Amino acid sequence: MSHDGIGPRAVLRSVAFLTAGMLTVPALAGCGSEDPAGEPLAGADVAAADRSDIADGGTLRWAVDTVPDTLNTFQADADTTTARIAEAVLPSMYRTDGRGRAVRNADYLASADVVDTEPKQVVVYRLAQQAVWSDGREIGAADFAAQWRALSGKDTAYWTARNAGYDRIEKVERGKNDLEVKVTFSRPYADWKSLFSPLYPKEVMGAPDSFNDGARKKLKVTAGPFTVDKVDTKEDEVVLTRNPRWWGRAARLQKIVLRAVPHDKRVSALSDGTLDLAEIDPEAARRITVAALPQDGNTPLMGPEADRSAADALHSWAVANGSDEDAADEEISAREKLRKKAEKYARQQKALGGFEVRKSLEPAYTQLALNGAEGPLSDERVRRAVARALDREDLAGAVLKPLGLPAEPVGSHLALSGQAAYSDSSGALGKPDAKEARALLSDAGWVPGGPVKEEKDSKKDEGEEAAGSEADTEDTKDSGGSEDSGDGDDGTYVVGEDDGRNHGTGDGKAPHDSGTGQLKQGGAPAGAYAPKGTAAPARADTAPVAKDGKALVLRFVLPSGPGSKTLETVAGRIAEMLEKIGIRADISKVDNDSYFKDHIASGDFDLALYSWPATAFPATDARPVYSKPVPAADGSLNVEQNWTRVGTDQVDQLFDQAIATLDDSERRDLIRKADSRIWAAAGSIPLYQRPQLVAARKNLANAGAFGFATPVYEDMGFLKKSAQGPEGSPGAENSDSGS
Repeated sequence: MSHDGIGPRAVLRSVAFLTAGMLTVPALAGCGSEDPAGEPLAGADVAAADRSDIADGGTLRWAVDTVPDTLNTFQADADTTTARIAEAVLPSMYRTDGRGRAVRNADYLASADVVDTEPKQVVVYRLAQQAVWSDGREIGAADFAAQWRALSGKDTAYWTARNAGYDRIEKVERGKNDLEVKVTFSRPYADWKSLFSPLYPKEVMGAPDSFNDGARKKLKVTAGPFTVDKVDTKEDEVVLTRNPRWWGRAARLQKIVLRAVPHDKRVSALSDGTLDLAEIDPEAARRITVAALPQDGNTPLMGPEADRSAADALHSWAVANGSDEDAADEEISAREKLRKKAEKYARQQKALGGFEVRKSLEPAYTQLALNGAEGPLSDERVRRAVARALDREDLAGAVLKPLGLPAEPVGSHLALSGQAAYSDSSGALGKPDAKEARALLSDAGWVPGGPVKEEKDSKKDEGEEAAGSEADTEDTKDSGGSEDSGDGDDGTYVVGEDDGRNHGTGDGKAPHDSGTGQLKQGGAPAGAYAPKGTAAPARADTAPVAKDGKALVLRFVLPSGPGSKTLETVAGRIAEMLEKIGIRADISKVDNDSYFKDHIASGDFDLALYSWPATAFPATDARPVYSKPVPAADGSLNVEQNWTRVGTDQVDQLFDQAIATLDDSERRDLIRKADSRIWAAAGSIPLYQRPQLVAARKNLANAGAFGFATPVYEDMGFLKKSAQGPEGSPGAENSDSGS
């Protein structure tokens, strides 16, 4: 799994040294007449087609990250594939539209209304008359009640991962008839539309054993356009087949095969005909785009083709310059390997011509997380300095512009552009401003030219001299480009005084930042030592900052492995931005599989990049992500999903108010106000909405980059030949055959 994706929680977010009087939050845009939500930055790209143009039958082979460990989305080890299966085979009372809003799913729900608010909130669901489980039983109140009891949190025998909302239900009853379900809440709950989506049958939810184990590898009873035919861990695939009892629009496909394929293997799987649909990385997207271009002989060589040409040129040079016979043989062998590699590449490119890249933006954003639990970032002033150093427009542009996608930075932690709750609240933190960032650091005691103690590397051999010893030559440079000291001391050197004054080069001319934001001129103060002839920094306002003998160095943790290249690019740019205000980011790549468990969740980082989804229910789903950590009974800190460990009582209160406010407009204002305060605390900085790149067979319709929208599985399929145009589409025969 790429950690640039929705890593911490795949299915859903079960989501100050400034005094309150000093914290100023700008007026909310929601108070004006113009809707701050705006339009989605990018719509779905699914090759939309009328169902009448889609052939009946066929098998869609769709790449996923995993064969899931469980088919129960309410368990802790559920993942994105679990959610995808549930969407295709289980009822959902509400689904998400193209603007990220919850809309009624008419296949299951005729209506749902809040019929009372006093003395208690009551919601009445009226189910679609034809809605039945695959065993023929009507979907009804018994299923709703079983799910509520299982997820309410009252029975610890159920191994549930989340119970938000269900814990506010007082009772579930049959209404006036079998098609009505009456749900009474013990406390007001604004996000009631998030409940019972998906809805599992009472056979799964009715007992702890069936909940905990019965739905992990199979679902005997379903109620969607597809059913689960098999979960095949040996073949790494899940097979879904048409549901013969489906009462809605008939599924066009006969089968959907969800096949687990690593991201770095997907181009090969697409080209060898074993996949029809796959989310891909930017490099794969470029290959597919090039493969679709007309080949006129003027196309520049790429990949192994270019490598082979280089090898040919090298071999010619070797022969012309009299290389010996062994060297020539080695060159021939290398050429042969490159020739085979180039031929494979060419075959793949030809096959990839049958695909196209469909692109949108995911309903998720990538953020810079700042660990506020300990160290320099526990000081809000330092976190705000880091945030003010970032040019978020530059970072969004670096990721999205090369892909031809809108490159606007995300302005909210709790919603994305186009969603009702969206408003750009980043003004609560302030615009990028290096001068203000340095002033914040200075206020926190981190000043340019502050004393820095450098210790000997404990891993060095005993006989090896530390940097700055007499053994160093005169032209040896330190990491900042200056010559090392030749004092022969214990490895410690002083470049300034504790009072924040800066030393010059001895010529009395170079200006230096005193740490107060004002530049002063002058020679080195007493007690400040530097090697003779050390050059003054080109710009004192970018000099490293230090405090109490330590430079400000932040450990920037990134995952390794496929899918991390974009994060590396972003991290590199962030490091450059921080360097300009005197902070050094020490980028550390860790094992991909342990990234979250051993580093993010455990708090073993200063800075990190990961992504969060934006849902239609931010008051519920985002609260555990941004709520204030509290001490647990065993003395540990309960952070829920707030891995930055930064939170405030005020944010928690605003979430609590939003969850209990049934008026949509008032609730949006509360959510936007909470977001402003999350920005001000500077625990996490939203950067950009994640790109969504999907390779799809050209004749595949109603599938691809879905954006906000929930996929409509029954409408997916392969175009009839009459709808493909005169030339049809390469590969159509294979996918349209129902293989």
